[in-house]
Amino acid sequence: MRADAFVALVYNVDPAEAEEGVPLGRYMSSIHADDRERIDDLIRRSARDGTPYLAEHRVTSADGRTRWVLVRGRFTGDHVGRPRGGSGILLDITRMRMFEDMADEAVPRVETSPLELAADHAIAAMYAISELRDAELKVQAEALLMTLGRRLALQEVQDRHRQMN
Repeated sequence: MRADAFVALVYNVDPAEAEEGVPLGRYMSSIHADDRERIDDLIRRSARDGTPYLAEHRVTSADGRTRWVLVRGRFTGDHVGRPRGGSGILLDITRMRMFEDMADEAVPRVETSPLELAADHAIAAMYAISELRDAELKVQAEALLMTLGRRLALQEVQDRHRQMN
């Protein structure tokens, strides 16, 4: 499996290795133990049936933090349905989940960029659109999520670069 630097760091995989391609198991090992079997089942079903999947799960990132991610993708399978390739997007929704978990507590003000806010709303819209079962709306929502995911990844890389300098 090949991935960009953002996805690699979220899954605690070396970005240079991820660019070349590493076994899917390297990514799976960073998924929280309580979520791993469910995500593995979704990936295998996607590969077997050629269907997309949408899921939230926890992952231990390169910085040692547990993060919540929303993944949307589709895997292709070999002749017996084992995952052989695929594509998808990933959004780090840790901040959104943190606010949900603290709903009954006093929530400290955390600066949220307009881009992060847009991603949070797009995720919520994607859930609603999935319920509608409207193929055209779903394609448009997926395109928006993909674009927002790319912009967030670029923002993350730029932020890390600024921190290092």
